[in-house]
Amino acid sequence: MLEEVERWLSTRSWSAADRPLARLLAAKRATGQTVSVVLPALDEEATVGQIVAVIRRELMERAPLVDEVVVIDSGSTDRTSEVARAAGARVVHRDEVLPRLPAVPGKGEVLWRSLLVTGGDIVCFVDADLRDFSADFVSGIVGPLLTDPELQLVKAMYDRPLGEAAGEGGRVTELVARPLLNLHWPRLAGFVQPLGGEYAARRTLLERLPFPVGYGVELGLLVDALHLVGLDALAQVDVGVRLHRHQDGRALGRMAAAIYRTAQLRLARGHLVRPSLTQFERGADGFEPRTYAVDTEERPPMAELAEYAARRVA
Repeated sequence: MLEEVERWLSTRSWSAADRPLARLLAAKRATGQTVSVVLPALDEEATVGQIVAVIRRELMERAPLVDEVVVIDSGSTDRTSEVARAAGARVVHRDEVLPRLPAVPGKGEVLWRSLLVTGGDIVCFVDADLRDFSADFVSGIVGPLLTDPELQLVKAMYDRPLGEAAGEGGRVTELVARPLLNLHWPRLAGFVQPLGGEYAARRTLLERLPFPVGYGVELGLLVDALHLVGLDALAQVDVGVRLHRHQDGRALGRMAAAIYRTAQLRLARGHLVRPSLTQFERGADGFEPRTYAVDTEERPPMAELAEYAARRVA
C-alpha cells in the first residue's frame, strides 16, 4: 500500500527554470501552437495592470510566447477595465459573452465563458490579484504543454506566505481540499496547490469539461481532468512565491463550502441535500446568523454549445 501511495504522490513536477524561454519559443515555432492568457477580474485595479504589463513586455514584446492577453471583467465597480486596457489587455465584460445565457456570479462562470472569446490552443489562467508578479507564472506552466504533447493540464505550485508567516497561506487548501483529495482522489494528493488559480491546459481538454460556476472550479476541473485524461497527462511546475490579497475567515468559509459541494457532486450525483452555509457575526444583540447559498450550478462542457461549434467553424 505504501508503494502505491508513493507512486500516486509522484506527480510529474518541474521548476520553471527547467525549460528556458529559448526552448519554449523553439517548441512554439515547431508546433505552431498558440497561447491565450486569461485573467478573471473583479475590482482588481490595484494589481491587474502590473500583471498585464509584465506579460506583454516579457512574453509578447521581448519574446513572442503569448499570443493574446484577455481580461474578463465580471462586474467591477472600480477602474479594473480601464487599467487593464491601458496596460495592453483586451478587455471583455462577462455579460457580453453568450448573452442568451444570463451570467451568474462566480469565478468558474468567467473562466468558462472565456473559452468563447479566446483563440489559443493553450489557455493559461492567472488570477488578477497577484502582487510582485513574475512572467514565470505563465511561461512556467505553459512550457510543459509546448514541449510535451502527452500533457494536458499543468498547475503552478508555489509558497503562499500569510503576512510574515512563510507557507501559512492556502488555508482552504490545507483544511478542506487536501483532505478531500487524499480521501477520495488519492492520485491527486501529490498536487501542492490543487486550488491555485494559475494553471494552463489544452483547449481540447477544457472544452470537454464541465465548469463549476463558483469557487469549486479548480477542484472540479482537476478531478474531472484526472478521470478524462489520467494522472500522467497532469503536471505541476514550481514558480516560486505567490503574493496576493487574502480573504477573511467568513469568505474562506463560503469558499470551503463551495469546494466541498463540488466534491460531493462528483461523489454522489443525484443524492444530495439542498446546500447552504450558516455563519455567525457579532451584532448589537450578540451573534447573529447569516445564511448563504452554496454554489451548485455547473456549466456544461463548452464543446456541447452550438455557439462554440459555430465559432470554431467560422
